Amino acid sequence: MIIDGKRSLAHVERISWVKPIEGADNIELIGVLGWNCIAKIGEFEKGDLCVYIEIDSKVPEKEWSEFLRRKHFKIKTMKLSKFNVISQGIALPLNLFDVEIPQEEGVDVTELLEIKYSNPSDAKRKSEGLNKYEVMAQNHKELFEKSWVKWLMKREWGKKLMFFIFGNENDKSKRFPTKFPYISKTDQERCENMPDILNDKTPYIRTQKCDGSSATYILEKVNPHPFKKEFEFYVCSRNLRIYKEEDPLIEVDNPYWEMAEKYDIENKLKDYLEKHKDCDHICWQGEICGPKIQGNPHNLTENHLFCFHMIDSNKKFDIREAKKIWDAYEMESVPIDLEEYILPDDFEEFKQTADGYYSPEVCEGHSKCSMEGWVYYKTTEPSFSFKNISRKYLLKRGE
Repeated sequence: MIIDGKRSLAHVERISWVKPIEGADNIELIGVLGWNCIAKIGEFEKGDLCVYIEIDSKVPEKEWSEFLRRKHFKIKTMKLSKFNVISQGIALPLNLFDVEIPQEEGVDVTELLEIKYSNPSDAKRKSEGLNKYEVMAQNHKELFEKSWVKWLMKREWGKKLMFFIFGNENDKSKRFPTKFPYISKTDQERCENMPDILNDKTPYIRTQKCDGSSATYILEKVNPHPFKKEFEFYVCSRNLRIYKEEDPLIEVDNPYWEMAEKYDIENKLKDYLEKHKDCDHICWQGEICGPKIQGNPHNLTENHLFCFHMIDSNKKFDIREAKKIWDAYEMESVPIDLEEYILPDDFEEFKQTADGYYSPEVCEGHSKCSMEGWVYYKTTEPSFSFKNISRKYLLKRGE
């Protein structure tokens, strides 16, 4: 779930329903938001508060989590073939933990319970990136290699003292830029965390969800004078601005700049701004997919950028309009499957529609590449979108 602009791996929710599992003596099926979970019989009643821990999570080794030791404390999508049941995430009673849990629906307790991403690469890819102390250390590398500074930084009062002296807000920051209207990180909410969305019968645009690493490219006019035009080019991962010089925080091959150069993105964005004098900046966001990214589900031989968002200083574009512009600039983009899709009434039926295969156009012509799922964009509000991830896909990938 996205809470306060970032992914929450654990949050307080209510039990939506409780159902028996045919043939099971000790377990039953419960609903949390749109998720199906396994619980002990009698552990919950409808309306009870619980801590829901999402898939992709790894819990700390505590007394309350000991039952997860044989699963290496990781939470994944699980299929109980004997009962033909799929469970995603776990729900636990509030009184189970060694800390006090707020009794308030929707509260993020990820940090309180010390829960992390189960996959180290996901932790790097999806985390908030550098905190303010790490940014400070990067900006004063030589100083922060000194032993006395390292001694200080191991103490909370020492960190605060160093930040007071060296934590200059004007230092070169590697955080994702937040000054541009309409431009944000590319996290999208899962449909399971918003099951009431099925009540919205507004037509949606349905696009295939490519599986890779998200990238953001922004070009800003910093001096619009006709005789001395100047621009600033931003290349960003999910959470960080990536500078062209060698950066130890990213992979050596740097796919973000590789895509910028492969598609000549800076010059294409510059051409757009030249043609649209009323715009101060332009942004393309997309998914980088390739042989060394996310296990290469697209079966690609080289890296590709599949665009899915276009934003300028005036608006966020309807993806159908954006695709026409990307096509004109010879950019690749995510396949648009349906342009007037009406969400079904039944949630289980909706989940089953997520199973399928990628279009060959995002798989270098290959067919039968299992698809991660769909992303839905509201036709009347291009900035509103959410995703439906295939359970079969997650099971196949062990997630």
